[in-house]
Order: sequence, then structure tokens, then C-alpha cells
Amino acid sequence: MLQFSASFGRLLLELKKLPGVGEKTALRLAFHLLKSPGNIEALANSLISVAKNVHLCSVCFGITEDDPCVICSGGRDDSVICVVEESQDMLAIERSHAFRGKYHVLQGALSPLSGITPSQLRIAELLERLRHSQTREVILATNFSVEGEATALYLAKILKDLGLKVTRLAHGIPLGSDIEYVDAATVQRAVEGRSEF
Repeated sequence: MLQFSASFGRLLLELKKLPGVGEKTALRLAFHLLKSPGNIEALANSLISVAKNVHLCSVCFGITEDDPCVICSGGRDDSVICVVEESQDMLAIERSHAFRGKYHVLQGALSPLSGITPSQLRIAELLERLRHSQTREVILATNFSVEGEATALYLAKILKDLGLKVTRLAHGIPLGSDIEYVDAATVQRAVEGRSEF
């Protein structure tokens, strides 16, 4: 078996901690970095900068360098808050340019089997925020996984008790896909959630 130097071995171990990076990908990335030493320094500096400067917004809990973040401090619509699981979900919605309101990032989803309960998410902060705002509608944009659906149901019950309009992102057959290749559960939801044409 091939033995690597201690520092190269540590690099491989750290790279393999990244999501989706296995042994082969870690080796490919490590060798790529070795071919261009300037890239190693630039990568190290950017990682150090992120560790020092990026943190959670004190209002929405999305990632930011400014506090509050640009979205929370900007001229966005205060009457609508979109609740997402993670910061990358917020970024995906922002890329669509379809939403002009504000966000709240839960920092996860309910998962009793994994030990993630409501107290471990930013639900209390959401409720406190809603009590002191002019929000009229909350869009539940959690993932369409078992955990995301459970989180949406849990939040919907609590939020309706506050007298807010609670909506859920639409889901169904993706644009450009053939119905014959879409799974049965997705087709079922698309049929049940159909709208007038």
C-alpha cells in the first residue's frame, strides 16, 4: 500500500471531510493543488478569511459578513418572510429573482431519529421576530423530504395560531421533464396541487 508523507496525508483527511469527497476525489484535488503552489496559498487564505469574517446574521441567521445582512437591512418587503432550512436554500431562492421579501434560516430541519428537536432550530427566534414585525405571510420553503415536511407541518400549526397567512412552496413535475419518467409520489402531488389554467 502506498504511504504518503504526514502533511499530504493530513491534507487528504481534511479533503475527505468535505461532502461528496471520497478517497479518489481527495487524491485528485490534492495532486491538483500540488501542481500549482500559488493555488494552495490562495485557498488557505480564503479559508482563513471565511473563518474570520463570515458568521450568521443576527436577524435571519443566514450567512453574512455584515450584521444585519444585506437582505435584512435593505429595502425588502417586511410583510413576507420565507422560512428555509439552510443558507444555501436562501441562495437558491435568491437566484430565481422570484422573491422580494425577507428570510429566516432555521439551521436545519426536525429529525427525531437524529435527535434534532424544535429547540435545536431557530424556531424560537422566528416566533420572537414575528411577534415584533409587520409580517402578514410566512412562506414555508423547507425541503420536500420527510424531515422538511415534518418541519413545515410543525411550523404551520404554530404560525396559524398567531393568525398569520401560512403558505408552502408549490411542488410537482419539474419544468421540461417527461411525465413518464417522474416518480409516482411527485405525479400524485402534482395532480393534487393542480391549479386552474
